[in-house]
Amino acid sequence: MHAPDILAKLVSFESVVGTTNADIIEWIKAYLKSFGAKVDIIPGPEGDRSNLLATIGPRDKPGYVFSGHTDVVPANEKGWTSDPFVLRVDGERLYGRGTSDMKGFLAASLAAVPMLVASPLMRPIHFAFSYDEEAGCRGVPHLIARLPELCETPLGVIVGEPSNMRAILAHKGKAAARVTVKGRSGHSSRPDLGLNAIHAVGEVLRSAVSTAQALAKGPFETEFEPPYSSVSVGTIQGGQAVNIIPDLCTLEIEARAISSADPAALLSPVRDAAAALEHREFRVEWETLSSYPALSLPRTAPLACLLAELTGIEPLPAVSYGEGFSMRAAV
Repeated sequence: MHAPDILAKLVSFESVVGTTNADIIEWIKAYLKSFGAKVDIIPGPEGDRSNLLATIGPRDKPGYVFSGHTDVVPANEKGWTSDPFVLRVDGERLYGRGTSDMKGFLAASLAAVPMLVASPLMRPIHFAFSYDEEAGCRGVPHLIARLPELCETPLGVIVGEPSNMRAILAHKGKAAARVTVKGRSGHSSRPDLGLNAIHAVGEVLRSAVSTAQALAKGPFETEFEPPYSSVSVGTIQGGQAVNIIPDLCTLEIEARAISSADPAALLSPVRDAAAALEHREFRVEWETLSSYPALSLPRTAPLACLLAELTGIEPLPAVSYGEGFSMRAAV
């Protein structure tokens, strides 16, 4: 199969983030096995989603990994002029959900399988396809945890995010969390009898804002935009009516860290502020939504040199978004 045909098949699977990816994983597994690849399925704790690791060549030697995700964001935009899950060809352009991010990369990788199988590989090529990347790289940690028993430590990982075929040397790390504060409901005329969860979350919010302001003062890594770590609150939800004391409020927050910082540690002041509410009868839940470290490769790193040679394009120093696979280099 040629890459456009493979892409058409991949696009046809509605593997929307947060839903099952069983069908697309089974199709990819069957395709790879038809060429004699070694294939392992790594289920996630959700029960209906899995990662896939496949290898062409010897697994007992270090090689390179093509890494991508099978999930796509929902196709709810109003601008679609055709079925987003049916590949549409318009001249030299291919339209469909995921054609760029990132089923196009999966298709290109899979289309290379016949050539790789026919080559006398001295080192293996691995295919590591994950799930729920769009929800904060939730699937790939389960795959990474299994790598030591499935293959030798890779020499490097090429993550096929859409970057115009330009390798990226550095990206920020990320940690995201959901804070749920539970208080006590009541009528707003008697605030003394209730515990206002929204008011309590306000204290967590103030901690987040002050942390963000402090981070903006440095330290700095000038290759990033902005050149400092950041903390940002994305959502706050709570309350039923203006005359009801809200007994529940939820806040979602993320940190994006320059390479010298630990993204999870950046949220520590906010987590401490949330935990302090428990001394005032509130119940607090802290749920980690996602976490991955920053990437920082020197231009002279072997993987960076290899990708520059293969693409003919100098690597980009840094981007502020990120990926969740260790030893990464996005292309």
